[in-house]
Amino acid sequence: MQAAVPRGPGGRVVPHPQLRVTDQDREQVVERIKTAFAEGRIDKDEMDLRLDRAMTARTHGELAPVVQDLYPQEYVPRPAPAHAYPPPYPGAPDAAERIGASAAHLLALTGLIVIGPLIMMLVMGRRSPYVRRHAVEALNCHLTMLGATILLPFTVIGVALIPVIWVVGLILWILGGIVALGDSDFRYPMTVRLVK
Repeated sequence: MQAAVPRGPGGRVVPHPQLRVTDQDREQVVERIKTAFAEGRIDKDEMDLRLDRAMTARTHGELAPVVQDLYPQEYVPRPAPAHAYPPPYPGAPDAAERIGASAAHLLALTGLIVIGPLIMMLVMGRRSPYVRRHAVEALNCHLTMLGATILLPFTVIGVALIPVIWVVGLILWILGGIVALGDSDFRYPMTVRLVK
């Protein structure tokens, strides 16, 4: 028959007090001490004293008291009650608007560069300011990239920059689509904003 393993708060296994500590155990305690200092629970002198005790501790019996009075129980985060969250702000985009805004960015992946955001702006942009903002931003990015692709070959270094611009653009389109789904605004960097 196997002996029961002692468990602490949250079902965490409590090591035997005479068991030697590992570097990882010490580092966890050091992080807790630094956090307590950052939160104002202890002052600089006490932090230095506790850090010294933590770094010289050999067993769990020596290490545990270093932070025991700072965190008497294992902290287990709990979700906030439903009434703690404010209701969505007035005019918050619904799921269809977020999907439409995301599509304005992601349609370029299907080859509909310039046309994709333009379609979204004309179809859904009239009903939803959220979709319009994202479609206009995506359209401006596509126009800027298209203009750069046409003008850069006239320079020596421009030919080498075109693939870099398109790879970065691809990443930014995906990022813009993800941000649009999350109910946030997205601004493409280094974009000439021709369409308002």
